[in-house]
Amino acid sequence: MKKLSLFALFLVLTLFIAACGTDKTASESGKSEKVYKVGVDTTYPPFEFKEGDEYKGIDIELINAIAENQGFKIELSPMDFGGIIPAMQANQLDVAIAGMSITEDRKKIVDFSSPYFDAGLIVVVKDDNSTIKSVDDLKGKKVAVKKGTSGAKYAVDNASKLGIEIVQFNDSPAMFQEVSNGNADALIEDYPVISYAIAQKDLGLKLVGDRLNGDQYGIAVLKGENKDLLEKINNGLEELKKDGTYDKILKTYLGE
Repeated sequence: MKKLSLFALFLVLTLFIAACGTDKTASESGKSEKVYKVGVDTTYPPFEFKEGDEYKGIDIELINAIAENQGFKIELSPMDFGGIIPAMQANQLDVAIAGMSITEDRKKIVDFSSPYFDAGLIVVVKDDNSTIKSVDDLKGKKVAVKKGTSGAKYAVDNASKLGIEIVQFNDSPAMFQEVSNGNADALIEDYPVISYAIAQKDLGLKLVGDRLNGDQYGIAVLKGENKDLLEKINNGLEELKKDGTYDKILKTYLGE
């Protein structure tokens, strides 16, 4: 009996240890996969916008396709454009894709992917304005821009030379409204964004003059961080261009 009891005890201990080992293995195998937080600005069609409960746009589809192609997971974090880089610096974001122009100033803070879109800035005025035909006609005028954008930087950097008064907004719709209402004389915006906006809805606005620069958009990670992730983003972008997915995304929103 005693021998049987000892054997039974041994058997129970063996099963207990095995169970513990199984639980540990399951816990390790079920370890949560890293999910990268991606900063986006959903007031920026055709690159990012919200339709019902769904996020859409070139940037949204592109980053989702890159993540799928390269096998990593993402979570979108919508916010004002001006808050995206500070959020990255505060380690609240891992990635930013928000129609962000690649500039030397931003390169001091973030590392950019290969360019994924050729943009450029353009002057926009009310559709019945016949006096402003190019950037050279902005002297003495009030110009609306969106905070934190390359359009805002261009306006600030050239304010003295152009002789303009600048008024800044947190989002594109408010900026558009300021000009269509006649409260500002013009605005400076990325060419593809304003072209799409005018094509989608009668904003009472029109484009004038030539593009002011040759901006290119890039996907950003914090400088010196996430080197492996940036490599995956570049590899994914290259793959999407090769297999036609990139062109298909652009065509969906730009018809080109």
